[in-house]
Amino acid sequence: MVSEQGRVYYITTPIYYPNAEPHLGHAYTTVFADVMARYHRMIGDETFYLTGTDEHGLKLQQAAERAGEHPKDFVDRMAEIYKRYWRMLDISYDRFIRTTDDDHVRVVEHAISEMHRKGLIYKGRYSGWYCVSCEKFYNASEYLMIDGRPYCPIHRKPLEWVEEETYYFKLSEFSDFLEKVLRDYDIVYPRHFAHEVLNKLRESDLLDVSVARPKERVWWGVEVPFDRDFTVYVWFDALLNYLTGAGFLTDGERFRRYWPSAHHVIGKDILWFHTAIWFAMLKALDLPLPRKVLVHSFIINKGLKMGKSAGNVVRIEDLISRYQDSDGVRYILTRIFNLGKDVEVSTSLLDSIYNSELADNLGNLVRRVAVLIRKKSSGEVTSESLEPRLAAKAEETIRKYNELMSSYEVSRAAQAVMDLLREANAYINEVRPWEASDPERALYNLAEVIKVAASLLAPITPKTSQRLSSALGFSISNPSKVNFEGGSLYKVSEAPILFRKVRG
Repeated sequence: MVSEQGRVYYITTPIYYPNAEPHLGHAYTTVFADVMARYHRMIGDETFYLTGTDEHGLKLQQAAERAGEHPKDFVDRMAEIYKRYWRMLDISYDRFIRTTDDDHVRVVEHAISEMHRKGLIYKGRYSGWYCVSCEKFYNASEYLMIDGRPYCPIHRKPLEWVEEETYYFKLSEFSDFLEKVLRDYDIVYPRHFAHEVLNKLRESDLLDVSVARPKERVWWGVEVPFDRDFTVYVWFDALLNYLTGAGFLTDGERFRRYWPSAHHVIGKDILWFHTAIWFAMLKALDLPLPRKVLVHSFIINKGLKMGKSAGNVVRIEDLISRYQDSDGVRYILTRIFNLGKDVEVSTSLLDSIYNSELADNLGNLVRRVAVLIRKKSSGEVTSESLEPRLAAKAEETIRKYNELMSSYEVSRAAQAVMDLLREANAYINEVRPWEASDPERALYNLAEVIKVAASLLAPITPKTSQRLSSALGFSISNPSKVNFEGGSLYKVSEAPILFRKVRG
């Protein structure tokens, strides 16, 4: 497919460890990426959305052992669970990549072999404090000291001391390159995250990093091609999935087309891997850097970053049950999404967003307008006459929404649509069409607002927008081209109750 504008948009999520079912934290990232993918498809961009599972390493090896399964059987089962959850949330990925996929294994083997050929991989010995959950070593400036013992700053669990032979990647050789990229290139967004990595680089010497584990300790992974006694370290393996998804080694033309538009969506806890290490790896392979690394902050629950280890997980199926379907959950996650600061979640906060914005502001307006069109206008309205107040607000909303979506501000884009709907609710209460002998003009203008809102919300609440399209007889429009206009005919087939309020 070639887009009408000739633009390409390649967006990725991190690939997730499938050691347990996904939760709200995973959904937070995945829904944001899906909203962006759907928006770019709607505006005519050739779009590819990649997500998947990170299926190698010690953590999954141990999880499989605890389950009494071979790791491949374990990850096969868990990958299907992830796919099921993403179906629950209407995630429109184009590929669900798995690091056990044959084409990905080939990319990993090629990458580490190429770096070794260039002299950027060498054998050595490693010792340090290690977190199995993170699959990461921590130095003294990074870990927490609790009761005199080093703890993981993310999982708040004791670190274990590990000494072993390894292969190193000469990350230290890329210090000047990384300094220039992080200082001068507009890749990391929000910008303060680039400064955070840059400050870390400047505070201490950049050290070489381990990229392999002895097979006797971690046998579940891609074998190092030039030394079969080692497996590739899981983070090195995982980062390369973005190349695999774009067609590296399998489709050169596709890779050259997609890769320059790559947008990586990540949480701030994996910022270092996706900047300093990933950029150096790409440079080592003589490949361009991604277009953007979009870094979001944490969902905080009970004072801690949400995660299985912290014991503060919110289950996706519980949210879908509470908010009736995927659209309610998708909207809420979009509204709380924040690239700049952590978000403390609570049931009262989520309920408030759902009730006030979806049930009251959108749902109540749609119900009232549809009922009135069926009752007062025999189910049909048309008009050439536009209400200047609503037309001006709609055009302002369309412009603002597209600007915000282009700068990844999905929460503010959703709020802009809600502001338009509030204006429409104020208008219907003022003109009181239920009392008018000829309310067609007013009802037509309200139907126009609903059309505009449904088109703008379609990347966020796709099922609801389609239901509105069917109920009021209009087509969902490209958000960058939708407008508030006269002359359309609205045929109302139902007056839907879109969202039922939840009670505490």
